[in-house]
Amino acid sequence: MDVDPRLYENVAIQDNDIHNIVLSYLIHNCHKESVESFIACTGMKQPANYLEDMEQRKRIFHFALEGNALKAIELTEQLAEDILEKNKDLRFDLLSLHFVELVCARKCTEALEFAQNKLSPFGKEHKYMEKLEDFMALLAYKEPEKSPMFHLLSLEYRQQVADSLNRAILGWLCDSYLLLCPHSNLPSFTPMEKLIQQTTAVRQCLSQEVGKDGLPPFSLKEFLKG
Repeated sequence: MDVDPRLYENVAIQDNDIHNIVLSYLIHNCHKESVESFIACTGMKQPANYLEDMEQRKRIFHFALEGNALKAIELTEQLAEDILEKNKDLRFDLLSLHFVELVCARKCTEALEFAQNKLSPFGKEHKYMEKLEDFMALLAYKEPEKSPMFHLLSLEYRQQVADSLNRAILGWLCDSYLLLCPHSNLPSFTPMEKLIQQTTAVRQCLSQEVGKDGLPPFSLKEFLKG
């Protein structure tokens, strides 16, 4: 389903609004050089608060993405010491990344010891049991990348954990900045993401409304193709 362009093509969009959306996305994803270039090109005011911790977030994000979870944990605790204590799910995911790296390096004995010392305590809670079983099952395969749990070794899984960590840090920073400056705004989700989420939800609802007429369901991928 597509909406008649006449319903929205005359809606005025301010350049400043677009600039703010793009800038927030670049800051969120730690594209420091792009942020500086974008500010220089648009003449926008540099949001000093946002840039202070960007380099640290960027390092943490990349360590997590590369599978160096222990370093990501170390730097995260330096930046926000209580964040992983309060977010047990995220701590489990980061520790599991290190376990996976040990498995991929064929350090099975070390991986087993790490699981017993660091991951097994999570087994006391039912919600972690299935994940723990999947991770431990990797040890049974000579080629874990060909196992049914191969997705746990994928870049996509590391990306998911790294994104979750980045959002958690942003949320922590937002709370910290609000204590110092009530007008600070550093959301865990960027305005661009929220707009896409809202657009997708609305269009899916519209598609469901007219679904009986045989129109295909809304596809964000197809919509972005123009």
